Amino acid sequence: MRIALDVMGGDNAPQELVAGAILWSETSNTELLLVGQEGPIMRELSNYSYDHSKISIVNATQIMEMDEPVTALRKKQDSSIVVATRLVKEGKADAVVSCGSTGAQMAAALLILGRLASIDRSPIAALTPSIGAKNALLLDVGANVDCKPQQLLQFAILGKVYASILTGVENPRVALLNIGEEENKGNNLSLETYSLFKNQPDLNFIGNIEGRELFFGKSDVVVCDGFTGNILLKSMEGLAMLLGRACFEELGRLPKVFEQLDYSQAGGTPLLGVNGVSIVCHGSSKREAVSNGIRIAEQCVNRKMVSSQILALGAVSE
Repeated sequence: MRIALDVMGGDNAPQELVAGAILWSETSNTELLLVGQEGPIMRELSNYSYDHSKISIVNATQIMEMDEPVTALRKKQDSSIVVATRLVKEGKADAVVSCGSTGAQMAAALLILGRLASIDRSPIAALTPSIGAKNALLLDVGANVDCKPQQLLQFAILGKVYASILTGVENPRVALLNIGEEENKGNNLSLETYSLFKNQPDLNFIGNIEGRELFFGKSDVVVCDGFTGNILLKSMEGLAMLLGRACFEELGRLPKVFEQLDYSQAGGTPLLGVNGVSIVCHGSSKREAVSNGIRIAEQCVNRKMVSSQILALGAVSE
């Protein structure tokens, strides 16, 4: 297996990206293609002793900065994210991993890899924390702020496939995020989506779920539009920061439960619904998070995520 790592993307590039690649190479036989400016990458690699058969450099002269508009991507065809994504398209790599601009990565994936057939929009998923229960996969968390019921159904199917890859659960439970559990609750989008989900025999739809139930293992996949999902995700992050500061001020330390809120343990998440494996990592990822992002890429390739999504989408009832 070969994985292309965008070494120039993210707040800590290229130092922590190279370090994460070295860290992963110590436990895996996967070949890593470090994509970016050759000079800086070679200087970073000179600080390590590593197996040269597992790590090689693919030169890319340009960088997509975190604050650049996505439209700049068309002028930067030799940027590291474009070159890395093109390696997947050409069959020279099995997956791409990046900590750079999510917008640029999504644009590169859509333009170069393309969407899967019957997919209108590609969602981004995130794991919610839990105590004594399995994490729920929440999607969309920001890629698509305005959605139609049919698009939310596509998100549910894609999320179910990915949740199965993460957890090994054969038939993950799917719920719709709403203001109440009753079937007749919610806005027009919620009501129409509920009816659509209910008529999908293979979806394993368990009904509506309220925000407070996300963290107690009631569902494996929770679906919402990207506007709602992004607000919810950032609210959870803010609440975790508040509670963390309060606990540290009172106890002088953070309780162990806060380890579950550490994004570096998750590593990254795939762009779902695209014709290839493209893993999005947090922009401020350091070596452990980068290593875990590569692990997610390996999982998605080994468990044939793309072909599984295609198969699941083919079972949708009209």
